[in-house]
Amino acid sequence: MSLYPYQLYSRRIDADQNMARYYSLSIQATLFGEIAVTRRWGRIGVRGGEMTETFACERQAAIHFLDLARKKHRKGYRPIGNCGDDADKQPRA
Repeated sequence: MSLYPYQLYSRRIDADQNMARYYSLSIQATLFGEIAVTRRWGRIGVRGGEMTETFACERQAAIHFLDLARKKHRKGYRPIGNCGDDADKQPRA
């Protein structure tokens, strides 16, 4: 298992469609030595769905994690940055 776990929190907000959604992905080791990819989704501020899939090795889990992240990005979800900063914020000039 890698020293630093994979985590991603993305959101898609469209006021015109009354849409405010989140999508979260993480990779963690299980107690049984497998690697789990957990995804959580729903409307921002409301408890949504959750699904966990297990893999034999970290490489397989990472490939699946990245595939899911790409699919959500294509649908308009954008990652939120580290330490609470928006990743898509424009830098100050």
